[in-house]
Amino acid sequence: MSIWTRIAEALSALAAGEGLSVVLDRLRNAPAPERSIGFTIAVIALGAKMAKADGTVTRDEVSVFRRIFAMAPDEEENAARVFNLARQDVAGFDTYARKVAALFRKEGEALCADDRNVLIDLLEGLFAIAMADGAYHPQEDAFLEQVATIFGLDARCYRVVRARFVDGAPRDPYDVLGIGPDATLADARAAWKQAVRESHPDAMIARGVPAEAVKLAERRLIAINEAWEAISARRAA
Repeated sequence: MSIWTRIAEALSALAAGEGLSVVLDRLRNAPAPERSIGFTIAVIALGAKMAKADGTVTRDEVSVFRRIFAMAPDEEENAARVFNLARQDVAGFDTYARKVAALFRKEGEALCADDRNVLIDLLEGLFAIAMADGAYHPQEDAFLEQVATIFGLDARCYRVVRARFVDGAPRDPYDVLGIGPDATLADARAAWKQAVRESHPDAMIARGVPAEAVKLAERRLIAINEAWEAISARRAA
């Protein structure tokens, strides 16, 4: 059963007049297969809100879901339904962001590594949507920065993700690996290996990213490997 068929089943409750946010509430604390439904709905719903952040909704921003998620033509209707439901919902994007955060953050507990990583995965999906039209607008930056804050991601994490997608954005290799500039080469190597492991498709699927979206890791892996190469070259000089 594809992710889109499962999403259609999850949305069946909407026939009774319930909102999309209710579906997100029901998926809270669900096991990994259901979390993948929540992840997909979250990217589409927040993407629909963000697509209007620069004042327009372009065909590229709508169709980018086909590039983020593997999607057969006969499954596009379910994705479009989620997009339109979110776009028409009177709830603000911050309401959606908080519900999404609740899907992947354990209430009353600090953000653990797996929860943090899945929220970064989600933020990367939103950046891919923001850049679909080839431009990055201040309104989109403000939108994404606030979403990251609601997710519990710090400023350095936000800068790192932005640098992967926005040409010309500052990119510090130490930031990419999550270490300080005074870290030893051994520490940098360990951080690089850990980052590569966390970006493996199996690890992403285990934390709730649908198999249809693991291509999100491709850009991250490039940045991680470039960061390690840059640090190695500096220390060798």
